[in-house]
Order: sequence, then structure tokens, then C-alpha cells
Amino acid sequence: MTGILDIASAREEICLHGRSLFDRGYASGSSGNLSVRLADGSMMVTPTNASLGRLDPEAIAHLDTEGRLLNGAEPSKEALLHRAVYDARSQARGIVHLHATHSAAVSCMAGLDSSSCLPPLTAYFVMKIGHLPLIEYHRPGDPDLPRRIATVAREHPAFLLANHGPIVAGRSLAQAVNAAEELEETARLFLLLRGSATRLLDCEQIEILERVFGRATDA
Repeated sequence: MTGILDIASAREEICLHGRSLFDRGYASGSSGNLSVRLADGSMMVTPTNASLGRLDPEAIAHLDTEGRLLNGAEPSKEALLHRAVYDARSQARGIVHLHATHSAAVSCMAGLDSSSCLPPLTAYFVMKIGHLPLIEYHRPGDPDLPRRIATVAREHPAFLLANHGPIVAGRSLAQAVNAAEELEETARLFLLLRGSATRLLDCEQIEILERVFGRATDA
């Protein structure tokens, strides 16, 4: 499923991708949240304290553009982060936020380049993510975090929250999920290669990828 969905289709797609992510180990317990933006700007988002592997379609929260609950269960407490990304990226229609093991591990490392905290190890990371900024640590519920996210999201479809995990936006939820999985696998490669001499893609190779396949920032 792609593009702008109706409410029933959005609920179905969120449950489908949530179960897939959970079953394959990208989410555990009640961690992680997914959302879809509808044609009128309202948002469907996973409920608070809900496992992505056991989502009830009718419990998916439907929020208006002001964040008021229209129907469904109480939304994830991180719904404000999703709204900040949608407000910054008019083309975004789906968002994935995970606490996946390898990308969360990278988010805890010291000495990362905050402008691009994972290197260009593979063509697919460049194509789906591009540069991955690191947003400094904020406590859960910090009212300053949505503002900080909006600033970064204007230029980047994906970024890493320090000591937390990634947020990835796409033109559909499926695109965002695919990019989030690519990010997690690149984080895994990054950790596996620590201490080894590593060949990165160079500027010319990256330029060719962007010319042929487009820039990840356009997602």
C-alpha cells in the first residue's frame, strides 16, 4: 500500500507493518511507534504501551491536526514527535520510530559526527537514508524535542535520537519501514566493522548514486 490512505486502510497498514517489524526483531515489548498522515492532515498513530506485534486496528489512534484524539485508544506519548516531522516535511505520509538494537546502540556511542553519525558503507544506505544527523539527548517528554526535531527534519527524512533510537519518514509508511530497516542493518554493519580497516563509498560514487536514483532527502 502506498500514497494517501483512508482511515480503514491506514489502520490495516499500520498493523501489518507493526507485526512484521515485531516478528523480525526490530521492536520488542511495547517499544516503537508508527504513524500515517491522511489526506486532510490528520494522523493515525499507534497507541501508548502497545506492542507493535499485537496491534488492534480499532485501537489505532486518530488525531486531528491539533493533536486532539478523534477516536481510537490513547496515542503513543511520542505522537508529538511524529507531528513535528509531518509539519516539517509536507511530502511525508508515513513515519517509523524504533528502539531497534543496533541503531539504538549507535545512538549511545560517544564521539559520533552529529551531522552524519553513520558512514556511507553501502549504496542502499546512501539511497534510502543519505546523511543521518544525531539529535542530542532529551529526556522523554521534553517539550523542546519536537522543536529540535522539526529543525532537523526539514532537511533530512531520517535522524537518530541520542540514547534512544531512529525516526524515519517516507512518502508512504512502506517506504519509511524499508528505510528504517536499511538504517538498522547499516548500524549493525557499522558495529561489526569497528576496529577494521573499512572502505567507504567516496564522494564520486555517492554523487553518481544521487544522480541516478535521486537524493534521500527527497523522500
